This record gives sequence, C-alpha cells and structure tokens, in this order.
Amino acid sequence: MSNIITMIAPVNIAVIKYWGKRNEELILPLNDSVSVTLNANVMCAKTTVCVSPNFLEDEIWLNGAKESFTNQRLQNCLKEIKSRAAVERSVDDIFLTWKVHICSENNFPTAAGLASSAAGYACLVSALAKAYKIKSDVSSIARLGSGSACRSVYGGFVRWHAGVESDGSDSIAVQIANKSHWPEMSALILVVGDTQKKISSSKGMKLSVETSDLFQFRVQNCVPKRVEEICKAITTKDFVKFAEITMKDSNQFHAICLDSYPPITYMTDTSYKIIEMIHKYNNIHPKIKIAYTFDAGPNACLYLLEEEVPKILSLIQHIFPTSTPDKFITGLPIQHEKIDTDLIKIFSQPHQKDLLKYVIHTKIGDGPTEVIDGSHLLNECGWPTNLH
Repeated sequence: MSNIITMIAPVNIAVIKYWGKRNEELILPLNDSVSVTLNANVMCAKTTVCVSPNFLEDEIWLNGAKESFTNQRLQNCLKEIKSRAAVERSVDDIFLTWKVHICSENNFPTAAGLASSAAGYACLVSALAKAYKIKSDVSSIARLGSGSACRSVYGGFVRWHAGVESDGSDSIAVQIANKSHWPEMSALILVVGDTQKKISSSKGMKLSVETSDLFQFRVQNCVPKRVEEICKAITTKDFVKFAEITMKDSNQFHAICLDSYPPITYMTDTSYKIIEMIHKYNNIHPKIKIAYTFDAGPNACLYLLEEEVPKILSLIQHIFPTSTPDKFITGLPIQHEKIDTDLIKIFSQPHQKDLLKYVIHTKIGDGPTEVIDGSHLLNECGWPTNLH
C-alpha cells in the first residue's frame, strides 16, 4: 500500500522584496513582502510524493538526479508536516512512521534568480500536506524550506506577514486578491542569464543585515509604508502607483546589496540596459506603462497591462536583437505587432545581438494544484520514472 500525490506550484515574483532574516533557522523575515503569483502553466515546479511502508529510508530526486536527504530545510519541512498531521490526527500513527520518496523538477532554470526555490518548496509542502491529509494553512511550513515559498502557496497577489512571535506562528502568507481581481495584469520575464548566481540569496541577506547601514533604514522607514500603499494600489487596480512602488523597491533592494560590505552585485550591464529602456518608454507616455523588478539575479520581471504586451515585445525585439527569433519569445501566445515608427526614432540604436537569452510571456496564476492525469514523477512502486 502506498500513497502517491503529484502537485504543480507556481513561481512568485516579489514587488516588495524580502531581504534579511530575524531568525535563520525558522526563516523569519525582518520585513513584510508582497508578491504576484505567476501562471503555473508557463513556469512551475512539479513534485511527486510517495509514502510507503516498503521504503527503507527517505529519498529525494531533483531535476533527474538523486540528492542527499540531509538538507536541514527539507528535513524541517517533513518534520513539521508530520507534526501537524499528528496534531490534526489526519492520518494514523503507523502512516507517520513510513518513509517518503520525493521527486521534483522545474521547467525553468534553478538558482538563477527566477524564484525556483519558492516554487520548489511550495510544491513539496503542498504535495506532502495532501499526502498527510492536512487541512490547515501550510504557508508557515513552506517558509521553513524557502522564505518566499510561503507566498507561492497562494495565487494572485500575496502578502507575507513578517510577524512578531519568536516561534514564527504569525509569519504567514495571506492572499490580497485572487488572479481574477486584475486579469489584465501581465508579466514578461527577460532572461539575461540562466546560470547559477555567484552568491546565494541566503548568504547575500546575511551579509546585508550585518554590514549595510541602508538596510535598517529600509526595514524601519520604507517598507512598512510601501507595503500598505502597494496593497491599496492592488485593491484599487491603480497600475501607476503599483508600478512606481515596484520599481523603487527593486532599486532600493539592489542599492542595499551594493551597500553591503563587500558589495553584492546581482545585476549586470544588460540589466541596467533594460532599466534604461523601461524609463525611456514610460517617459514618452503621459503615465507609467511598465514596471521592472529584479530579484537576486540579473533577470528582469516586467509587470504591465495586457494591452501593452505586443507593443513592448516589439520594442524588446528591436532593442535586444536575437540570433534565434523563433525561440526568443516563449510562454503564453501573443498577438505580434510591428514596432511603431516613432519608437524606432526614439530607440534608434539596437544593442549587440543575444544580450537577452529569451523572454517568457505570462500572467497571474493560481496557487498549487494537484495533477490528476496520472503523470507522476514516481512509478506505482515509488521510484523515479526518469533519471539522468
């Protein structure tokens, strides 16, 4: 007898950044953060969990390769799931003694600043919660794997409350609005680099907390006000305000990285060329049309309303020419539009070829969902169906 569950979970990209912890082990942040959950049909983690009396030990496979189960964050998630199941009496005591096999894969690059750990741990915890029949909120358990994973537990627009309790019981994610609240909201991921970043987010945060003077000012004076303002902008669908706060917060986050000692640089020359393009584009319109935000990596996430997507994509293709035009734009289908001649005059000089690897077009999405078509990553005996 075994129990096989498969889930997919989305990426979320923060508009108010989470950077810095007050407790490393429990992954408790020093400030609230706000994010947008993206469509899991375009970018997602997929995880299959199998719980069985036949397994001799807990085992995990990631992206086709076996990994060690000694990872403390992974163990913390499983331990907390079992603890919650015991409290809720959702499964019997014998089931809690069985070992678990986990197989997970992403359909996008890992550790490249594209929120892979958020999707991965949200997916893992959601699958485990389903397997152990847990009914209560699991965002606080996902947080134990990767802080931002707690936001991927919900769809739409999400706020992660930093909380004040030392045990982290009030450090949970809540949905501000679901995906149907603002259906026009779209996102373009501009992939500059899909290789692993030089310094991990965890190490970067620790360094900023310990060495950046700007860091404390941001946490105490900027973020509380910005969080309330952007939540209001989301509720009222005020794109101009939403965009302005998003860009300012991204800029400040990277300023803090530079203010750390030694300085941390996640962005590249191409990242700054993207910023220049967006401000130039916004300046020729009566009001802001596009927002950029950069996580701990060189890749840009652009937020814009649906009507603007064909225009900005034609501009991106003009400014950032590619050697592979048929593979350059991926994700959701779009209506192609020729670049406006006035834009060509303003953005006359394209950059060299292939500064951007590709662009992902997506929209707002739901939280984790169960896969019910039988396409599990583990077979009926609980072993991977595809290994490298």
